[in-house]
Amino acid sequence: MKKIWYYLWKLFLKISLHFYAKKITVTGKNSIPKKGAVLFMVNHPNGLIDPLLVTTHLPRVNHYLVRAAVFKKPLVKKLLSTLNLMPIYRIRDGASQLGKNKEIFENCFEIFKKGETLMIFPEGSHLRKRTIRPLSKGFTRIVFGALEKYNDLKITIIPVGLTYQNASKYPCSVAIKYGTPILSNDFYNPEKLNASVVALKNEVSNQLQQLSVHIPNDEHYQKTVAKLDSANIDFTNVTLINSLLKENSFIITQPKQKNNLKLLRYCIFINSFFPFLIWKTVAKKIDEIEFVDTFRFGINAITFPLFYGVQALVVNTFLGWKIALMYLVTSILLVYLYSKNAPTNTENSD
Repeated sequence: MKKIWYYLWKLFLKISLHFYAKKITVTGKNSIPKKGAVLFMVNHPNGLIDPLLVTTHLPRVNHYLVRAAVFKKPLVKKLLSTLNLMPIYRIRDGASQLGKNKEIFENCFEIFKKGETLMIFPEGSHLRKRTIRPLSKGFTRIVFGALEKYNDLKITIIPVGLTYQNASKYPCSVAIKYGTPILSNDFYNPEKLNASVVALKNEVSNQLQQLSVHIPNDEHYQKTVAKLDSANIDFTNVTLINSLLKENSFIITQPKQKNNLKLLRYCIFINSFFPFLIWKTVAKKIDEIEFVDTFRFGINAITFPLFYGVQALVVNTFLGWKIALMYLVTSILLVYLYSKNAPTNTENSD
């Protein structure tokens, strides 16, 4: 029953994301093992929408480590636990809370022992910057701890790169790139544990820098980003952008896309006034730009279908089910057409 519940949510989220995003480009899925323990290591540029995007394009049932602050409310905690989410505690949650991670790590060991998969975000927090930050060694404690407990266990690590064209803008465009499988056993040497940790962290970090657009976070960062934004480059073409960065070349310039769908947007706005009103009210309270996409997607995925359904029932009452069905299909189609055809320029080209 729990697996059915998981897949129902996954299907709902995948359909909703298909409407929310203009383009989701996925590469490297063939490298994911169909069986056995797998740890997915994902960079974290854009809040809670990141795991949703990766999860809905994974062929396997997954478990997740999520920051503990999300689990504060009992009802939310109960819901998240049914979807395989587990809290991970950080120093900012209080030193007294860190001891709870021991039980969570033990749960992770058992997940791997069962041949299941786990997803974590080794950068430790979300940040919109187009750079791979230093990785926390927490994931090595989980992996090496499992290998120490179960000598015959094999754990495959797959780095996953996420790159957005312009995070927090609707509709979003994003690239999801699965990397080359890493057999963690090849790095595990209990007699030289510190060296093992460093080597594994470097391997994962190097792959993440290739799987997403990586601009070194140095004194040239802002100038480099400004050049790329001015060129209105498609950041989701990760391989091309990284090669341009290596060559220090920004000659490929794309013209700014004009929004020729304003009439369509106005029609959607009139037909969806209350969902828009709810979003605008919530948007004023969002204090981190990395959570804009998360909240907008969540609100849109719930309020738009609900509102259209209620309006369809009203139309059915007065004009019959055929007209109501026509209204419902047209409403959904208009949103889909806008999502797939609206411009997605870079930040400085909006």
